[in-house]
Amino acid sequence: MSEPRPLGGKIVTVPFLFFSALAVLAVILIIKRFFLGLGAVTNLSDGYPWGIWIAYDVVVGTAIACGGYAMALLVYIFNKGEFHPLVRPALLASAFGYTLAGVSIFFDVGRYWQAYNLFLPWYSQLNSVMFEVAFCITLYIFVLWIEFSPSVMERLKATGMKKTMDRIMFVFIAIGVLLPTMHQSSLGTLMVITGKKLSPLWQTPLIPLLALISAITMGYAIVIFESIMSAVSFRREIETPILSKLSAFIPPLIGAYLVVRFGDLVVRGSLGEAFSGGLKGIMFLIENLLYVVPLVILVSKDNRKSPQKLFIAAFSMLLAGAVYRFDLFLVGFNPGEGWHYFPSFSETLITVGLISLEIAGYLYFVKKFPVLPGAEHA
Repeated sequence: MSEPRPLGGKIVTVPFLFFSALAVLAVILIIKRFFLGLGAVTNLSDGYPWGIWIAYDVVVGTAIACGGYAMALLVYIFNKGEFHPLVRPALLASAFGYTLAGVSIFFDVGRYWQAYNLFLPWYSQLNSVMFEVAFCITLYIFVLWIEFSPSVMERLKATGMKKTMDRIMFVFIAIGVLLPTMHQSSLGTLMVITGKKLSPLWQTPLIPLLALISAITMGYAIVIFESIMSAVSFRREIETPILSKLSAFIPPLIGAYLVVRFGDLVVRGSLGEAFSGGLKGIMFLIENLLYVVPLVILVSKDNRKSPQKLFIAAFSMLLAGAVYRFDLFLVGFNPGEGWHYFPSFSETLITVGLISLEIAGYLYFVKKFPVLPGAEHA
């Protein structure tokens, strides 16, 4: 693979128009939310103040956007420079994912006009895990775009500025590794403090560790998933050799996750809850079956050489992490009798629109900026 280069080609294509239309529809609904309130577009309540916008847009969305974090750990911390060609696409996806997650928080805040208080030191509650998550995610968004800035400088031919940035980039890389380690684990801590409102299948002091391990694993999975998807979509050669090597890091992480997950349930005597019937038990089994699928596929060296099996394993891993987080924040959570929640149609459309905006932005950037490694067309 050669140095990154823009793909070129038409920006306004049928997929671009499709995703842009969904994004515009979401913007219209968001405007409605800001003028008429949360009740006009959501099914949120005092019992369920966190719905799909937090569960997916923030908790799942940032985990899926951990590709940049996971690759930084591998390339810069563990000195695996052979994976460097995968860093830029991962950074771009992470920057979009985290930015939209940060933006979506403002949709969910009741008094959004006072959201700026978060950044005022005299209002900061340093003992609050929510403050730590919000502060870290906000700072990490800026760090991600700074890490991605060399691509923009290459596009603008700002050679001097890029050389300066290259000399100081190690500082931002270090910060970029620290921040997700903090807030991905702290996202789990948010549910530890819910106490008995969270089902014993998920309530454990080890939630921060489980959340962090699964986020890193999802980071590697999204890099594989996006690489194969972009290769097929843009008719590029699939980067099977490097993806095969990258996928070898996933089974040990899944194994560690499952050992901690089930070991904790056995120690606490809560494993029987999984077989007691009901929605919670079924979702628990689905969640962990989805973890087993990529584990079984990727332990085989031959399977790791197959783009089709790599894709299935990566997709299953992403789905497993997403289901775990939905179970953690919604399915396993019970605020008390009389409270029920299922996302409204408008609520869901806004989430779909944000995802569509991210995809449309990705299509634009890879065509205009040097993001994807140069490769022969297949």
